[in-house]
Amino acid sequence: MKKISVIALVAVGLMAASCTNKEKTETSVATEQAVAESKGEVLAVDTAASVVNWKAFHKGGFAPRWGTLNVKSGDLSIEGGQVVAGNFNIDMTSIKVDPASVTEKDKKPADLEAHLKNPDFFDVEKNPASEFKITSVADLKEAPKDAVAGANKTVSGNLTLMGKTMNVTFPAKVDVADNTAAIQAKFTVNRTDWGIKFGTSEADPAEWMISKDIEIAIDVKAKK
Repeated sequence: MKKISVIALVAVGLMAASCTNKEKTETSVATEQAVAESKGEVLAVDTAASVVNWKAFHKGGFAPRWGTLNVKSGDLSIEGGQVVAGNFNIDMTSIKVDPASVTEKDKKPADLEAHLKNPDFFDVEKNPASEFKITSVADLKEAPKDAVAGANKTVSGNLTLMGKTMNVTFPAKVDVADNTAAIQAKFTVNRTDWGIKFGTSEADPAEWMISKDIEIAIDVKAKK
């Protein structure tokens, strides 16, 4: 049980995981910033069509785990044909481990899910929801080679996990059409930035082998 890989989020579903630092889109992480003002037309997030995909692994890319989280609510603000603000809430109690990622005979997806929900990781009883609030959206001049296909914007937002809020910045594909909007992105975060430190002590080699990195793919759709 202590050898499981972990996630953090955040993020919402396309996940193209990599195993080396050169292939990851690492987010820029900073302190909490002022949230963008909601203005213009406000579209409600389509929770049935939105999802957060996650992937985590042991050091060196071994024994990867992946799965999903549900988006429970949110909205995107559209002005001048552009997304200018928005937020979405993630149901941490909905965390799922894809059975295809559990290949060891002595491991079960349900057991791994239970471990991710307990105080070692996300302590969902005390922190049943996570939240992302957009702080800025800017044009992206050149997308990193491993960014989501079609990335055209740089999105920054306050990501709250385990009651701690940090501002993250990542490339994203942002589309706005008649009465609809969508944000897709994939990036990597270090879970210890949010105080999720299980498995990071070098005193226990078995636990230390769990990577601090979490790959997040967000796919958020909103409509009128």
